[in-house]
Amino acid sequence: MSSESGAGRRMDGPQRDEEAVSRFVERFAAEMTEAGMQRTASRVFAALLASDDASMTSAELSEQLSISPAAVSGAVRYLTQVSMVSRERDPGSRRDRYRLHNQTWYASLTQRDSVLTRWEHALREGVEVLGGDTPAGARVAETVAFFEFLQKELLSLLDRWQVHRKTLQLGEASERPADA
Repeated sequence: MSSESGAGRRMDGPQRDEEAVSRFVERFAAEMTEAGMQRTASRVFAALLASDDASMTSAELSEQLSISPAAVSGAVRYLTQVSMVSRERDPGSRRDRYRLHNQTWYASLTQRDSVLTRWEHALREGVEVLGGDTPAGARVAETVAFFEFLQKELLSLLDRWQVHRKTLQLGEASERPADA
């Protein structure tokens, strides 16, 4: 029988050193914060990432991270806006459960692709307004060329990742015992 405890971990699975897990959550959250993500959102994301079923309630997040439910709510709102987390109803309960999206990083980078497209369009207008023969216009034109290059490479990289991911899944399947 599978019973869950706070912090989104399954009690019938392998036991973990919760202090080490907490250190990992805080370290990874610090790295994400350093890269520009909001601190509390980074901590909530890292806690969900470290959760065996990639989902937790507000109360579980609040308890694990020692933050207020209001702080959890604000962090989840941000993570939902950037498509990293979704909100779902806990079955048979009025509580919300927050869940990481499948392929979170893939989805996040795919969304960045649309941001790059919008930036490209705005920058092209900038080249027209500034004039391609001015220093400012040339600088903006080079930025357009950079984003075009980045977008093309990003799409190719994401396609290659999907192929690679399938080979990883096939490898994992072949390593499982036949009776699993």
